[in-house]
Amino acid sequence: MVQGCTSDAGKSALVTGLCRVLYRRGRRVAPFKPQNMALNSAVTADGGEIGRAQAVQAQACGLEPHTDMNPVLLKPNTDVGAQVIVHGRAIGNMDASRYHEFKPQLLAAVLESHARLAGEYEVVVVEGAGSPAEINLRDNDIANMGFAEAVDCPVVIIADIDRGGVFAHLVGTLELLSASEQARVQGFIINRFRGDIGLLQPGLDWLERRTGKPVLGVLPYLHGLHLEAEDGLGKLSFEAQAAQPLRVVVPLLPRISNHTDFDPLRLHPDVDLRFVAAGEPVPSADLIILPGSKNVRGDLDWLRENGWEGGVHRHLRYGGRLIGICGGFQMLGQRICDPLGLEAGAGESAGLGLLEMETELKQEKQLHRVSGKLVLADARVSGYEIHAGMSVGPALFRPAARLENGDEGAISADGHILGTYVHGLFDRKEACDALLRWAGLEAPATLDYEALREAGIERMADAVEKHLDWSKLNRFFA
Repeated sequence: MVQGCTSDAGKSALVTGLCRVLYRRGRRVAPFKPQNMALNSAVTADGGEIGRAQAVQAQACGLEPHTDMNPVLLKPNTDVGAQVIVHGRAIGNMDASRYHEFKPQLLAAVLESHARLAGEYEVVVVEGAGSPAEINLRDNDIANMGFAEAVDCPVVIIADIDRGGVFAHLVGTLELLSASEQARVQGFIINRFRGDIGLLQPGLDWLERRTGKPVLGVLPYLHGLHLEAEDGLGKLSFEAQAAQPLRVVVPLLPRISNHTDFDPLRLHPDVDLRFVAAGEPVPSADLIILPGSKNVRGDLDWLRENGWEGGVHRHLRYGGRLIGICGGFQMLGQRICDPLGLEAGAGESAGLGLLEMETELKQEKQLHRVSGKLVLADARVSGYEIHAGMSVGPALFRPAARLENGDEGAISADGHILGTYVHGLFDRKEACDALLRWAGLEAPATLDYEALREAGIERMADAVEKHLDWSKLNRFFA
């Protein structure tokens, strides 16, 4: 089991790399994360919902993602609450205190999933969540040491040296564990190192003397590595980007979900993609994309408070193009109703009024893998739908896509607005090319995103194989 000193220490990437190395060696291996908190999710082969990182890890293992790989998923919809998803299905919203009380009941679901994977695969590589040293969350823990103790699995701890304070992180984390948990820790891995390893060696020697635990490896900082993230949009939103032929802007909604939709555009050589945060003016652009949201009515209020409603109308008056994806699609309509309070509270909100349709959030979430063709240029598209909203209205008579399971989405009468529930809209080269041409890019040089995703997994595995001490690691996978 891989645990981390902090969130974003590199647990997901390390598990991905370990899974691919073992897969290369012919082992039947599967990933597992007992509890995940993430707004980036994926639809599984068995029709459920798991964290996006576990879907990438499944790919590293040569597997289709399955709900057993992430039995408990939390999707925050307020600062103090989240939708709770168990075995791929939403069971309701809980605030933090209620969820903490509920965790003992979830342990059975976690152990059930793990047992199924352990019975089917030779190796299960487990990823923890956050840090095992979060004292306030130790009772009833199912995500880190609570799970490790329950199934009696060894633990390695990873820390991010790029943050600074790596030795304090590792020693402090170990010190805050119980005696039995400390004994379970088999060693440390340091992530994102850049520089002269010789200058680091005295620190590594000290760490081993101080803790009695081996350093199992130091992973280098892999510049430009692309692995789809659980969340982590904050770093992406403020990266400097050179001016490119097509300007695309996305509002950085407080509850933005599935921002991995934009990775193909962020990496596109002909696209300048910018996430615009609160308080920033709406910039001029060729294309505005309203992203998915885990709290559509709340994020719609945020848009209005930050000038986006006027900005979008101004953008359209000057001939710009507009796409709404999932929650962003719902915002384009005339009304959004949440009678059951599924996201943040019962009520309804006026939409932006750009498409003649209304949306009502229903108890049963729609979870589908989809494929078909965009109406634009008859281009092949594939992806997945994850939404509680059901939209109706005349706008849907002009669909954006003709999928195998029926018409989907909408295009405005003037052809300047496109709305869809399909996540992964830009993943296929054919669909991305068609959408970028529609937005004004004459000859898009779209990358093969599937190949890029696979290359990122391979690159991470190469680093894991080269820089970790497999003479010590191999005994965990015997």
